Amino acid sequence: MIFDTHAHYDDEAFDLDRDSLLSSMEAHNIRRIVNVGSSLSSSESTCRLAEQYPFIYAAVGVHPSETAELNRENIGHIEKLGGHPKCVAIGEIGLDYYYDEPERELQKEWFAAQIQLAIQVKKPVIIHSRDAAQDTYDIMKAEQAGKCGGVVHCFSYSKEMARLFVKMGFFIGVGGVITFKNGRVLREVVEDIPLEHIVLETDCPYMAPVPFRGKRNSSLHLPLVVEQIAQIKGISTEKVEEITWQNALRLYKMGGK
Repeated sequence: MIFDTHAHYDDEAFDLDRDSLLSSMEAHNIRRIVNVGSSLSSSESTCRLAEQYPFIYAAVGVHPSETAELNRENIGHIEKLGGHPKCVAIGEIGLDYYYDEPERELQKEWFAAQIQLAIQVKKPVIIHSRDAAQDTYDIMKAEQAGKCGGVVHCFSYSKEMARLFVKMGFFIGVGGVITFKNGRVLREVVEDIPLEHIVLETDCPYMAPVPFRGKRNSSLHLPLVVEQIAQIKGISTEKVEEITWQNALRLYKMGGK
């Protein structure tokens, strides 16, 4: 069984065939999906999607690129959505220094605030971090993110950084990048850290694995990621599925098998 720990099925890229695609998941061994919010509005649509499909769960939060929309009043809306019965995490939150806006200090402020919110509501966090490894780690450490735990999604840093996040109690999110020609660093991370700290993800509709790179991604492509991990670890695909499934259940504090 495969657990997609990070997807965006509320995205407009799925507007034409969302229901038929999601209805096909069980037949393809995709048994659970966490759909992840990235803004106030997408956090709402994520909860609606989770209400519609039994195997979909929600994460709510504001992506660093969207933090300009936040203020002391509307952050309370994320807190309220965090109490949704199918909300399993606060995210995605973090830092993104690839672009110059929003300004870094604003991103840092709301990253810290959303970690504290996660601790308050007793939910793990989903961390988005791009070109901001040290600041991400420093804020997580300062805010005691280990209290809530979570995952560093779409991991793009060195194996040395991965070890630090794992030591803090975090999982490493691995998706299509592991199949890319320029995905060497992620393959080194997967080789280095124990499989017990890795979870599968798509970030769909983005980051489709080879040979679908550049096309719309979906959870149906996750077996390609499983195969790559199995090859690196020298184990069966069945073992990768089994262990990453259990990891995802631990990450999101879910029961069941």
